[in-house]
Amino acid sequence: MADNQFTTHADLFDLSGKCALVTGGTRGIGMMIARGLLQAGARVIISSRKADTCAEAQRLLSEFGDVQAFPADLSRYDECQRLADFVKVGSEGLDILVNNAGAMWREPLEAFPDEAWDAVIDLNLKSPFWLVQALLPALRRAGTADDPARIINIGSIAAIHVAESPNYSYASSKAALHQLTRVLARELGPQHVTVNAVAPGPFPSQMMASTLDAIGDKVAAKAPLRRLGRDDDMAGIAVFLAGRAGAYLTGAIIPIDGGIATTASGT
Repeated sequence: MADNQFTTHADLFDLSGKCALVTGGTRGIGMMIARGLLQAGARVIISSRKADTCAEAQRLLSEFGDVQAFPADLSRYDECQRLADFVKVGSEGLDILVNNAGAMWREPLEAFPDEAWDAVIDLNLKSPFWLVQALLPALRRAGTADDPARIINIGSIAAIHVAESPNYSYASSKAALHQLTRVLARELGPQHVTVNAVAPGPFPSQMMASTLDAIGDKVAAKAPLRRLGRDDDMAGIAVFLAGRAGAYLTGAIIPIDGGIATTASGT
């Protein structure tokens, strides 16, 4: 694209012809993102650990576009490689990688177990790194100077401010993912790949269900916008980052939380 040449409004958010992978795309935030990318025109591959969950999500999302589902346990290195091989066989390049699959473990400090670290760190931090390693050749093939390939890591506002719940390994893993995002952004920018992170606040999801059932009204009241996140809020930021509108942004950590983390007066 020539300097100072303006695109149309529609072109800023058009993902037609793009191929995307959304891990953990069978429910919650991952499904919100997958739906948004599909509606913008992308072909989307979703993954999750359970085959039946993948099949049901594929059925639901097929209403919005071309979607495939691939079951894989991404807490394991070999399973990340297997998913990457599937993606590379089905496409010449990968335009968009959304590292969303994640786990949380809440337990008081005195009882917080060793396995709560390994399980959470493997999925929340190691898995995104392993997938970037395995899919980098496909991302490089897809990216150009004008239209880079995109990596979107799903972090958390728990890595920006201190949450009230005892989620030691989760908050730590997401803070590390934010920093990994910045490190990769610096390295991969010259290779025509952008790397950004989205830090969601409270959205209706299986991970947040128990909290929102108990104190959802109080959580919403703490947000300057006085509500919880909605499906379109998450779909919108994903389409922005994946499209022409977000092509000059890399290394950013974007809180999507109604202002909770960035306006907090304390912890």
